[in-house]
Amino acid sequence: MRGWLRKEWLRRMLLLLIYLLGLPGSWLAQRRARGSFSLAQAPRLLLLRPDHLGDLVLTTPALTALKERCPTAEVTLFVGPWSQAIVKGHPAAGRVLTCAFPGFRRGSQGALSPYWLLLRLARQLRRERYDLAINLRPDFWWGAALLYLAGIPHRVGYALAPGRRFLTHALPFSEGEHSTCSSLRLVSAALQLLGQAPLAEPFTPERYPLLFGPTAQEEEQATALLAKAGLTGETPFAVIHPGSGAAVKLWRPEGWATCAVTLLRRYGLRLVLTGTQQEQALLEEIATLVHQQLRANEAPPVLLSALSVGELAAVLRRARLALGVDSGPLHVAVSQGTPTVALYGPADPRIFGPWGNPRRHVVILASERCPACPKLPCGRLDIPPQALPLHPCVRLIPEERVLAAVEQLLPARML
Repeated sequence: MRGWLRKEWLRRMLLLLIYLLGLPGSWLAQRRARGSFSLAQAPRLLLLRPDHLGDLVLTTPALTALKERCPTAEVTLFVGPWSQAIVKGHPAAGRVLTCAFPGFRRGSQGALSPYWLLLRLARQLRRERYDLAINLRPDFWWGAALLYLAGIPHRVGYALAPGRRFLTHALPFSEGEHSTCSSLRLVSAALQLLGQAPLAEPFTPERYPLLFGPTAQEEEQATALLAKAGLTGETPFAVIHPGSGAAVKLWRPEGWATCAVTLLRRYGLRLVLTGTQQEQALLEEIATLVHQQLRANEAPPVLLSALSVGELAAVLRRARLALGVDSGPLHVAVSQGTPTVALYGPADPRIFGPWGNPRRHVVILASERCPACPKLPCGRLDIPPQALPLHPCVRLIPEERVLAAVEQLLPARML
């Protein structure tokens, strides 16, 4: 307890020091904004989003809306290297900067290293003389402090402590609101500061769709990989992406194997298993379980584990159906217009669920609360391996629920 109190005291002192260090720059920035900020010129905007793949996909409607409403703006996107592929080709991305943001990169780091990084990046951003910045991650106080120390005169974000003090325009945060709506609300507030009308509501997937597209080269590579596996344009297939960055989200390999065999026999769909190179062992385990159930004349699953994000999108766009747990690739599948079945447990699908037509995207939420959690969904993703047995909510989802969801989305047999 004493150790926690010491860390909390040190954190508060460092936050106060950051605030005091930024006061002169903030005052000068406000004077510059009053004296020279003109919407007749192209405003320089900085949008900060440190999150991983799926969160960036869910942010793309807000980026599109900003570009459509303020086409002359010079927009810089500041994201993690783990998700830059999502925004590099986006029409709003005039420039993309990357940083391994503290709290989002894996591996240990010194207690003071996030603060040294904060000071160094703020000095670099100050030279860019941005007119307005948006902290798109609601609870990312480090990002709000960065924008403050960088001397950006207009700083938009959500009024969550301790980042609230570093913002000039802090919006009330709505608990339980979808992540895409939260981003759209921030962009709407920024547009009003730029002299534009707010975004039209309600915020819906039809009005503000996801936007991510593979390059022509990635399309060609995906076509070649599928053709090599015997999956030409005439061969219907489904994709199962079983992996996730958080082990607590994973389902049972034998459950995926049962679904794969059912997709083949009941719907005539070949199976493609996708994942990262780190997930190769999981894909092979599922493929082995499928092989054990196949008849002699039935086609084995195809494993694709070395795809770029764009190549994965191109594969998903050709699929009749995509299945998986709560993960970035499932949001990529939604962005490609492919029907999805997604298994959720610790993450709240009201906030992080598919941003698409609910008739085409079925969410299966775990129905049994974990012994170590007070509620479902609990929001806990950083479960250490030794504690996973106490968090079985996703693993307890029965195959029958997944197959019933498939039944909603597919006709009886596709061949």
